[in-house]
Amino acid sequence: MTDKLFRLDGKVALVTGASRGLGKAMALALARAGADIAVNSRTAAALAEVVSEIKALGRKVIAVPGDVSDESAAQKIADAVCKQLGRIDILLNNAGVWEGSYLVRLKKEDWDHVLQVNLTGTFLLSKAVGKVMLKQKSGKIISMASILGFKPSPQTLAYSATKAAVIQMTRIMALELGPAGIQVNAIAPGFFFTDMTKRYSENEEAIKAYEAKSPSRRCGQPEDLEGIVVFLSSKASDHITGQTIAIDGGESLA
Repeated sequence: MTDKLFRLDGKVALVTGASRGLGKAMALALARAGADIAVNSRTAAALAEVVSEIKALGRKVIAVPGDVSDESAAQKIADAVCKQLGRIDILLNNAGVWEGSYLVRLKKEDWDHVLQVNLTGTFLLSKAVGKVMLKQKSGKIISMASILGFKPSPQTLAYSATKAAVIQMTRIMALELGPAGIQVNAIAPGFFFTDMTKRYSENEEAIKAYEAKSPSRRCGQPEDLEGIVVFLSSKASDHITGQTIAIDGGESLA
């Protein structure tokens, strides 16, 4: 009985920013749990590898490239998934970008770009998929926040602002969609080794200092998110909504 709580057989998941890093790891985890997967990135070419790996797991998979920060593209992504896979049971808003700079050096175009992808993209996909889930009277929306959404850090102004907003959006969407049987939650990772953080992870002294302060004494790896994303996508989390769960090895406690 317990195993069935976490199985996703017969479910369809749409994962944005799925071509690499955390998005790819989570898309594969959902596929291993039994879901059919629609993977999104800006270009189809970037999705070829993850599509191949999901097919090897025996799951249905489609690539739905497009810019999530564009309203027309976001709607087309949702429409394509429904047309080709029949429904959308899980939306994982993972697409995101980073621009680290101090306030007085942060360019407006960089600020705008971070907000468009991280925040507007989450809004637009949630809106388009939310309409589908309202008709189904069921669904799971999971958005990627960050511990920087509630823990301040220098040179993170644009990124942190979007992640704080995602945390509040998660609460509001949970209130609005909950009566229709839709749960909305967020995941807040700490520092993970990914392509996005490569510039920082190559600084051995900085990593050692970070790990020394973290209760877990290590940085996160993409596979550390596999369990939580399957849990929040499954029946096991049906009575959890509006929550942001930190996956950070205790970093936010330090």
